[in-house]
Amino acid sequence: MPNVSSPSTVELVTKIWQRLLQTSELGADDNFFDVGGDSALAVQLFAEIAQSCGRQFPPVMIYHVPTIASQVELIEQPSQLELSPLIPLKSGDQDRPVFIAPGLGGGPAEFLELANHIDVPQSIYGLQPKGIEGIGDPSQRIEEMADFYLQAIRQLQPHGPYNFIGYSLGGLVTLEMARTLLTSNERIGLLLLLDAYPHINALSASQRLLLLAQRARYRLSNFGQPERTDIRLGGLESADDISTFAPAFDRVRAASYTALRDYRPSFYPGKVKFLRAAEVSEFPEDPVAVWSHLVADLEVETIPGDHLGMLTTHYEALAALLTRYLKEAAVV
Repeated sequence: MPNVSSPSTVELVTKIWQRLLQTSELGADDNFFDVGGDSALAVQLFAEIAQSCGRQFPPVMIYHVPTIASQVELIEQPSQLELSPLIPLKSGDQDRPVFIAPGLGGGPAEFLELANHIDVPQSIYGLQPKGIEGIGDPSQRIEEMADFYLQAIRQLQPHGPYNFIGYSLGGLVTLEMARTLLTSNERIGLLLLLDAYPHINALSASQRLLLLAQRARYRLSNFGQPERTDIRLGGLESADDISTFAPAFDRVRAASYTALRDYRPSFYPGKVKFLRAAEVSEFPEDPVAVWSHLVADLEVETIPGDHLGMLTTHYEALAALLTRYLKEAAVV
């Protein structure tokens, strides 16, 4: 027999949505983010579901169950849910979709605004790190992260050309994904790294000295300023939101840092587009010095903002460049 949801559960979840989103015009298949929801409201949503239904789920599950119908199914049959790391950010053509990998401690939420401003016909997916839902152990190697994502990506898109965008740590992961696909004779349409660098220990001695001096100057100039956590915790802003998400994010962040520290990139025989932040912070100032001997064809451009601000403040300028790159890749 087909699974039939309880009318009482459907009504209960619908009323929670209506109260939080302050609207009665909701359908069972409406996407939470499309009707005014955000990550802060997702925290409240799952808190109310826990209080009303007695079932507790991490709020990050909103990316796996973004509709009333899917949340009802989760509540009534949680063991039936299959989690995919592919989180839809923008719907569109499934031919040659775009995949965006987050940085250390981040998640797909940090790309929602950016994805909405990328003007291409393809669907755009954010990659959700393993273990961020509190289910399963996070990956502690860049290569493991790449394999985890590729398993899901190749189910959705069996063959290339593939379009990958990797922010910060995610750039190292997409580099490994592209390398793996090239060994399988698959084509890469676009491989774009957003301010992505290996760990300082992977740099040459001279680069390490330059970076240490640069970091000292940066920290001195920012002494007394609060640490920015908005984007590193998936787009959350308030302390309450961060504390709610923190346990799962902390585990993923710790595992990701181990992966970053131990990773040593090897030569990539393809083309890489690199976008560096105009405002230098704690990351290398010159990506050419870091990557030129590790990439066969490296093209560098500069985007306004610092490492975090390029996504949070200057996302329109970034989206315009990504739109151009993706359109160029589509005609190759």
